[in-house]
Amino acid sequence: MQNKKWSLSYLESRLPFRLLSLIKFGFTGMSGLVIDFSVTWLLKDELHLNKFLANAAGFTMAVISNYIINRLWTFSERERTKVSRQFASFLMVSLVGLLLNSGFVYLFNEQLGLHFYLSKAIAIILVFFWNFSANYFFVFRTGKPE
Repeated sequence: MQNKKWSLSYLESRLPFRLLSLIKFGFTGMSGLVIDFSVTWLLKDELHLNKFLANAAGFTMAVISNYIINRLWTFSERERTKVSRQFASFLMVSLVGLLLNSGFVYLFNEQLGLHFYLSKAIAIILVFFWNFSANYFFVFRTGKPE
């Protein structure tokens, strides 16, 4: 029985749903962060595109990946009938997140003189809280017990 206490399903059953969702959302966000930074770097530093265009492209690729992972894993949403409407809502939340993200990058990089990628990292951390709250309460409307 000792091994069962360290299984993922056991740990999931012991955490309140909102906390578990926050943790899963964080892991999903980390995978999105890798995609976001990779695409941004490729477009900005290797292909020499405008840094704000590169930032938007990286953010967009991460959004698509994050929607799929959040739908299937974080919030365990399996109803097929909701996909297009739900993705549209997820996209709207993400676009607000993109505006916030770009605003923070501009503030920290252009106004305060911080390195571009440090500015981007700070922006991602700040926007994380908006993204989780909006997705938890509006997009996926889990209705799961606390």
